[in-house]
Amino acid sequence: METIALKETDELLPRHRAVRLSPYAPASREGGGEQVSLLRFPYPYRAMVAVCSDLDSTPDWQTYWLIVKFLNTTASTSMGHGVGLEVGNSIYFDMPPNECAYWNTDDAGRDMFRTLMRSGHIDCLHSYGGLATTRDHARRALDELARHGCRLSVWVDHGRSPTNFGPDIMHGHGDETGHAAYHADLTVDHGIRYVCRGRATSVIGQDAPPRIGGIFTARHPLRSCKTAAKELVKRALAHGGSAKYAMHAGNRALRLASLRDGRRVWEFLRSNPHWGGISCCDTASGLGEVVTDEMLDLLVARQGVCILYTHLGKVNDAQQPFPAATRQALQRLASYHRDGKVLVTTTHRLLRYLALRESMRYQAEHVGDSVVITIESMAEPIEGTRSPRLEEVQGITFEVPRKLPVKLRLGGLGEVPFRLTQAGDSVFVTIPWKFLVFPAR
Repeated sequence: METIALKETDELLPRHRAVRLSPYAPASREGGGEQVSLLRFPYPYRAMVAVCSDLDSTPDWQTYWLIVKFLNTTASTSMGHGVGLEVGNSIYFDMPPNECAYWNTDDAGRDMFRTLMRSGHIDCLHSYGGLATTRDHARRALDELARHGCRLSVWVDHGRSPTNFGPDIMHGHGDETGHAAYHADLTVDHGIRYVCRGRATSVIGQDAPPRIGGIFTARHPLRSCKTAAKELVKRALAHGGSAKYAMHAGNRALRLASLRDGRRVWEFLRSNPHWGGISCCDTASGLGEVVTDEMLDLLVARQGVCILYTHLGKVNDAQQPFPAATRQALQRLASYHRDGKVLVTTTHRLLRYLALRESMRYQAEHVGDSVVITIESMAEPIEGTRSPRLEEVQGITFEVPRKLPVKLRLGGLGEVPFRLTQAGDSVFVTIPWKFLVFPAR
């Protein structure tokens, strides 16, 4: 167990809100007359970001590697030293020959893709590609992944690909039983649990009140007002019963959904909080206009989640994919991360954390002079009730109202290591968040 004493300034930070959980788990449990609360985010972070980049138009695997290396390491690159964040990327298979895709590249490129999948730095399957039109295309890709010990859990629809899951926005048939492109059974059995069907928002911060403040800018009054108006219309349609815009009503990052073949998945909502709309500045050169101090400060103030929609492979210069403004934006994001404000991680890890937080059952009680917190199970609506694994509960943080000896137990594993942090009258008990190890090449 590690005990951390905070700097005096840390105690002046805004208080963390206890998480509002779904019916699967209560927000707090009694511990001898005192409440032990589950925090929204790993302590001390007050927001979470995943840069969810679609690989469309990436020139080649060398550019792909340069991008992920700059994002995930502090090594020297053609763009200077990397920013040392934890950022995933995406992959598809059947694409036109001018697109960087698994089947299009050479042996070195495919080896790179597999290495990054195993390390967790490729975590999204961006459909099977625009040229994947049949179940056999999907089966061939999944067989290749299985042969090399690669497994992905996140699905993101791509353009108008036939294998998409989204019928209303992305016009796919991947979950339509009887269609030639049907593959949902194979793909879900492979391990896909989290699905984006093209839904996106301009609202800054999900899992927070759906405020449109922050979209308007006096520099572009007409365009930003139009973007804000679109979000208000989406919300109104959602409250009016629209299935297409239902996620916009509550501004939730994650919800349970059923595919057309009846299989259940977690569906997630991406965000591009740019005043010009969700398709504006969603490229390598545009990121600097999206990840601003104002955007990050508002995200932290709202204690929100942002699954950032972008295309970091859409570059103007393959030798230096990120221009100065984008590098500065990424350095800014890294600074917020280092300062304990925004936890930056991969899409898979963020979604897994949110799903666990939704379904975790725990108990807190006094045993002698100690508070014993037991994470008992996950009441997982897709997989059923089961014991959580230690890697799944990384970052889970409980607030204990006063300094008492604490024990933390995980299901059948018994006591697990944790970090203890005292801030004012509260004590925070955190299962350490272990960051991914970027592979050497």
